[in-house]
Amino acid sequence: MSFLTSSLATRIDQKKLRLQKLRPLPATAIKKLQEQFEIEMTYNSNAIEGNSLTLKETYLVINEGITIKGKPLKDHLEAKDHHEALEMIYELVDQKSQPTLSQHLIRSLHQLVVKKTDEEIAGKYRNTNVYIAGADHVPPDAIQVPVEMKKLLNWYSKEQKKVHLIELSAIFHHKLVHIHPFIDGNGRTARLVMNILLLRAGYPLAVILKNDRKKYYRALQLADKGDLSLLVRFVAQAVERSLDIYLKTLTPRTKLSEKYLILSKISPDTPYTTKYLNLLARQGRLEAHKQGRNWLTTTQAVQRYIDGRQRKR
Repeated sequence: MSFLTSSLATRIDQKKLRLQKLRPLPATAIKKLQEQFEIEMTYNSNAIEGNSLTLKETYLVINEGITIKGKPLKDHLEAKDHHEALEMIYELVDQKSQPTLSQHLIRSLHQLVVKKTDEEIAGKYRNTNVYIAGADHVPPDAIQVPVEMKKLLNWYSKEQKKVHLIELSAIFHHKLVHIHPFIDGNGRTARLVMNILLLRAGYPLAVILKNDRKKYYRALQLADKGDLSLLVRFVAQAVERSLDIYLKTLTPRTKLSEKYLILSKISPDTPYTTKYLNLLARQGRLEAHKQGRNWLTTTQAVQRYIDGRQRKR
């Protein structure tokens, strides 16, 4: 059973193909995009877990080495650790002989994620049982963690050629969080591992936005109960957002370029209300991505949606 709808998968595959056709990509532009996404992902991934730094403050801490007055030292260290882990991911993906996804690699990533804030647990599986506040799911006993991690990697090995890569990465992310192998840093590590799989397949970094935190946690809770559809769609939309940003930046500007606008600006030129466009965007039926709290789309994307509906009739 596939949790990724064929229309969303096709749309993303087409955008990825458009990006591949632009290769070789301009080195300077790619470097700037990667730096932008590294800061954005570091900010959002840490903020989801309670880090108080803003996006701009995260940039200043990482790129300028500035200490933000009134913000905890721990928040500064988390930003530096996460950024270092991302740097490691890019190095791994750029290698001709990429290392196998393994327990060692996952533990190495975790070691980087928490090394300055909690060196004692860095890279080590938990040796105590844990309970997740606000969740119905209780992670397996600590003694079962190595066994469950082995099962997870065996599952990955069997499934990696059977399902769409985006679906595979989303489910792997959930399974890792479900095991909760570390005392702390599980979410950040899972999102990094998910992106290793995506980057290896030629996608840009997929960023789970802080503004979508409630939806993200709800998707994980539903996945705990066996319904993975929302989480898979959620990750797919994050991937599409990144592809849209890459294509917008790297595609030559012409009169035919599609202009992304907030839904309320698009709505008057379409048969749909802003509210209905928002519903289509959230369901993954309309090409759209988030900027802050707002969904953005194009008039051409709405027309493609209309054309698609007419063809189905």
